[in-house]
Amino acid sequence: MRGLRIAVIVLGVLIVVTTGVIIAVIAGRLSRGAAGPARPVTTAQIEIPAGAHIEAMTAAADRVILGLVLPGGERQLVVVDLASGKKLGTIDLRPGP
Repeated sequence: MRGLRIAVIVLGVLIVVTTGVIIAVIAGRLSRGAAGPARPVTTAQIEIPAGAHIEAMTAAADRVILGLVLPGGERQLVVVDLASGKKLGTIDLRPGP
């Protein structure tokens, strides 16, 4: 009987502690809140090579990737920062052997 009483007390304490941890995690996530709205880019100009056209575009949380087809048929990726509108870099795509 004594062992059963200890087990019930231990399990009761575990339930209370677990509930407290869950409430603390939820309160912490709520206090951080959602991310604020992104700052709009007022004017941004991205230069692409003459004769190239944008074939695809993929956006992430903080950048956009433009898939370009160059005049000679080559392909290039252009990475742009959404917050500043600046070109971060380019990636030339070349066929493998």
